[in-house]
Amino acid sequence: MAADVGVRGKPLYSLDKEDEEGEFERIRQSGRERLMELSRPKDIKIGYFTNVGPNVMWGTQEMLWPLNPNIQKASERVEQLATPKKDFSTVDSKGRPLFLYSCGRPSQIWDAPPRTQQEASQRVQLLANPKAFHSGYKEDRSQFFYSCGRNSPIWTVTQGAKSAGERPRTNQLATHRNPVREFQPARQIETIIPGPALSASASERLQTLATPKNRSEGPFRDPKWPVTPAAKNASAKARSQELARPKGTTDGYMLPKDEMWPISKAAKRATASGRVGELSKPVVRASMDHVQFNPDAFVVKETALKGVIPKRVFDLANPSSR
Repeated sequence: MAADVGVRGKPLYSLDKEDEEGEFERIRQSGRERLMELSRPKDIKIGYFTNVGPNVMWGTQEMLWPLNPNIQKASERVEQLATPKKDFSTVDSKGRPLFLYSCGRPSQIWDAPPRTQQEASQRVQLLANPKAFHSGYKEDRSQFFYSCGRNSPIWTVTQGAKSAGERPRTNQLATHRNPVREFQPARQIETIIPGPALSASASERLQTLATPKNRSEGPFRDPKWPVTPAAKNASAKARSQELARPKGTTDGYMLPKDEMWPISKAAKRATASGRVGELSKPVVRASMDHVQFNPDAFVVKETALKGVIPKRVFDLANPSSR
């Protein structure tokens, strides 16, 4: 479906080429050849004279120029550098799998080499002895009661503690804390109505206030009523005419232009001059594919290849001795 811009910015849609040609023919016959010309889409300005070199698609791995087969042969040093690095993501440097160090697995007991399988020295045996308790330490109760996963023990209460009497201090500590003075208990959800309120009867005053307002059913006044001849023949006073006068505009005020104004036939049939046609021609520029491409970007000049490093540059290139 082709879409062209018509009069007042409205698009002209056509289903096929014949309908489009018919639409343009109708516009041309109506004297709007200039509008038909402006409604056509802009053409691409890349021609054969701006297309320099091969058609390059940037971002691909294709070479611009064919390479020499001798250059494609890699040396031993290049092959050594091209060797991929060894993957240590699954095993360590000694070839042991890394899952042995993962969370939740027991510690691995490695096999000791034969040269280390010998008796421990006297110093190692001394360091391996556990730390002894203090000489004055007395174990009051078994330690397994406080170990992880065991219940708290039930202590045996003496008969004297069971038959002990109450003390004023104990009763004071056992008393619960009183609420603040501003504390109000929660109210009941349902409001309890007393019996006299349920059996009460409305007074005469309440009956009067509960009576609805009486409104007459008619007849009402007609929306149109006759006007007297004196009111019809009355004339406005000078003061009323002065107040009824609309506010005037300021000096230099101009009325707004209409949204549409007629176009003269001379303007419709006008043709562009030679100078205007020359200025309307677009500037032809090279495409971005060839502007950014420079085949001599990595070419070294012959004078640079035959150049000699000055003595000053050679002295500055030497590392500083410390």
